[in-house]
Amino acid sequence: MWEPYKKGFKAWLQLEKSLSDNSVAAYLRDIEMFTQFLQEKSLMKNPSEIRLKDLQQFIKAIAELGMSDTSQARIISGIRSFYKYCQLENISATDPTTLLEAPKLRRKLPDVLSFEEIENMISKIDLSKPEGGRNKAILETMYSCGLRVSEVVNLKISQLYLDIGFIRVLGKGDKERLVPIGRSASKYITIYKNHIRVHVPVKKGNEDILFLNKRGSKLSRVMIFYIIKEMAKKAGIKKTVSPHTFRHSFATHLVEGGADLRAVQEMLGHASISTTEIYTHLDREFLRKTLEQFHPGFK
Repeated sequence: MWEPYKKGFKAWLQLEKSLSDNSVAAYLRDIEMFTQFLQEKSLMKNPSEIRLKDLQQFIKAIAELGMSDTSQARIISGIRSFYKYCQLENISATDPTTLLEAPKLRRKLPDVLSFEEIENMISKIDLSKPEGGRNKAILETMYSCGLRVSEVVNLKISQLYLDIGFIRVLGKGDKERLVPIGRSASKYITIYKNHIRVHVPVKKGNEDILFLNKRGSKLSRVMIFYIIKEMAKKAGIKKTVSPHTFRHSFATHLVEGGADLRAVQEMLGHASISTTEIYTHLDREFLRKTLEQFHPGFK
């Protein structure tokens, strides 16, 4: 129903706005997420029929999934751009995003899970179901490697070097990095790949994607949110838990264990070590000394 609008929006972003392929893909993901929500709630309407309350329901739903304020603000920005296009093309006479409020962005440290809490969450996965083996491999990999949610869903079989204990990750801005992977994560990826994934009818174009849904397609980012939310609930964890919590916990546990901040920066795929600093909540004096030692521009 929305496909012609999405195609037109894509062309407008590419030709009129001259955006990069990555930016265009991000905007289209935002609209895809919104249309998925409309389908799930049986609210499917044309863009011209969407009202402010529909958008508010959507933002409330993604906030409840544990999406950060930054992610919510970016998605709202994508929907605003879509309605700018709709008005220019006379698809919609009104712009329902006009009064849509984005969350006030503030830099606050996300909740961190202890190693025991992560183990508890993973132990609640029902391994008698095929998706259980997949989900265990996903959570083990996220904690072992500190991956972004987009890096998990896009992880390819050809990027696995489990025999030498590494995976090749395609991060932000298509930057590649090699990340060590622990024995436990390697073990559960191997079990999933050799004994569960082989029974999934793979959809064309997804042959190299590691983690698949039951229809043989790449998992959506939202699906990862759902999996993590469900496991946190089963484990009785009251903290705000999202895929990013695993990444943040990975970095925090490393630094608290005495890991070099530069090494953590490399594994997280941060362009600047100052970004890595946000992921650590150790005393400021330790961070200052580490930056003085490792950051050439900090002297």
